[in-house]
Amino acid sequence: MLTRRSLLGALGTGGSLGALAGCGVPAAYVAPRDRAGADLSARDKRVSWANWPLYIDTDDEDTSRRPTLEAFERRTGIAVDYVEEINDNDEFFGKISPALMNHQRTGRDLVVVSDWMCARFVRLGWVQEMDRSRQPNVTRYLDPQLRSPAFDPGRRFTVPWQSGITGIAYNRRKLGREIRRVADLWANDLQGRVTLLSGLDEAFALLMQGNGVDVTRWTADDFHTVCDQVEARVRSGHIRRFTGNDYIKDLSSGDVLACQAYSGDVIQLQADDPDIRFVVPEEGAELWAESLMIPNLARHKSNAERLVDFYYDPEVAAELAAWVNYVCPVPAARDVLASSKDEETAALAEDPLIFPDDRMRARLAVARDITSEERREFARRWNGIVGL
Repeated sequence: MLTRRSLLGALGTGGSLGALAGCGVPAAYVAPRDRAGADLSARDKRVSWANWPLYIDTDDEDTSRRPTLEAFERRTGIAVDYVEEINDNDEFFGKISPALMNHQRTGRDLVVVSDWMCARFVRLGWVQEMDRSRQPNVTRYLDPQLRSPAFDPGRRFTVPWQSGITGIAYNRRKLGREIRRVADLWANDLQGRVTLLSGLDEAFALLMQGNGVDVTRWTADDFHTVCDQVEARVRSGHIRRFTGNDYIKDLSSGDVLACQAYSGDVIQLQADDPDIRFVVPEEGAELWAESLMIPNLARHKSNAERLVDFYYDPEVAAELAAWVNYVCPVPAARDVLASSKDEETAALAEDPLIFPDDRMRARLAVARDITSEERREFARRWNGIVGL
């Protein structure tokens, strides 16, 4: 199975440019007055958008066609140059950071990266504040739980494209019991049959939540406690290995019985194997997002803002959600799907992994990001454990 996240490599390893952003080198910072360029939107009806592969709806009979994007072009007259060029957060950062730190255009009006990477861009002043007066749908319909992450209070610079949950996936039939808590991963019958995610930014929150930590305000001590625990379980052989998205293959084959996993992947796995379950542990799980940003000096800022707002129309958001199967950042899209005459489409409205119910939401939290001062130390320790 090929999913958007199956293209991810090990994240958070950080090359020289990643370290630069993580440390917040002052010379790289761009002041607010230097971020905007001449906006050609009024006379040049175009917008350039960089996104991940397999992260937008396509036509069933012709996968080169993208129905929602074509609808935007028809409605507005704005041509969209849509490029699936992002396969890894750090790789893409390295690709466009030389231009941004040197006050040059990137050639892109809109990009989508994970929120932990968005935090670097915001911190460095490499993205422009969006004009919410041009985005009434975002103002009205954005999921309240995603409205104000610590790295971007009030979502001035970023808007979630899709969201998701990092929780636990397991094979109910092969394991022979339910998993309800993070602590259940460490039971004796799972010795050598558990995997964790290799990326620091992807793995740490769930493990802290298993320790009862409020991940909206975790500390360095909380992080090192998790590292101590993971190191011990690696030495004992309880943790089989650390993975990118290849946990999908391990879980499907039965080599692994339980693992850290992303909600969107599991929805797709369940289509082939209903015995695979996804659980938001009783202690909680991380709600994350991958977000849209407008880089500095973008030539078509107003057009980009209009495109972002288009996808926050509940009708459009519903069409997208039905295809990508991640947590929809537009809760109002649920009613649109529920009213569908197609039974399979209508059933998506009841899937808590696309539209979390109140009970699930009570256990979800948006983790505070790793600060620039913390990143180098934390990445060094985590990558040493993982073997990166």
